[in-house]
Amino acid sequence: MEKEVTITAEDGKSFKAFVAVPDTDLPAPAIVVIQEIFGVNDVMKGISRQLARAGYIAICPDLFWRQEPGVVLTDQTDEEWARAFELFKGFDIDKGVEDLKSTLAFIRNDKDCMGKVGTVGYCLGGKLAFLMATRSDADCNISYYGVDIHNHLDEAESLQSPLLMHIAEQDEYVPLEAQEKIIHTLNDHPMTDIHVYPGVNHAFARNGGKHYDKEAAHQADFRTSDFLATFLSDNEE
Repeated sequence: MEKEVTITAEDGKSFKAFVAVPDTDLPAPAIVVIQEIFGVNDVMKGISRQLARAGYIAICPDLFWRQEPGVVLTDQTDEEWARAFELFKGFDIDKGVEDLKSTLAFIRNDKDCMGKVGTVGYCLGGKLAFLMATRSDADCNISYYGVDIHNHLDEAESLQSPLLMHIAEQDEYVPLEAQEKIIHTLNDHPMTDIHVYPGVNHAFARNGGKHYDKEAAHQADFRTSDFLATFLSDNEE
């Protein structure tokens, strides 16, 4: 089942989210799917549907709503890229995290949710997944090629839930120096599990994207699946 829901933000305003619900085995754990810079588009909805087929409630909130509600872009035209970067530059990270925390609380209290909620984010969402690991009570968090994380590593001491990180070795938006800083700071943290994928670029897991790499994407998704099963299962202690 798919639906659109309305979530009340911390400031009393409201925003929309796309939800995909498993057909069976409810109540189920939930996952907040955190968008790239293209809004809640077909790629994000596809990821949400895939998670629902795996038995999770997936909720993908519109994080650009404070600038322009209902943004839906692709990575196929220069004009869409330009608009995506414009929205990215105008995005308020702190308010975005607060909106994600509101989303998490919303779905955790849903009658179909068994209480455990994780996050998974891509690109901008990968950065926000890291910040959810440091600022929220999410049960686990997954970051795919998160951008600008190296500038938020002072928050590592607040990391309070398991964090899985997928890093693209040839990421054009996360240079090697930034990757090394992330790995040096987080690699020995008991809450983190970091994997670097050799020879692949940013968005290597975006099916249909310019840099999609089937082998690396499948490997990352397998690790994601195992991670979610470990930390969101009913019997996880």
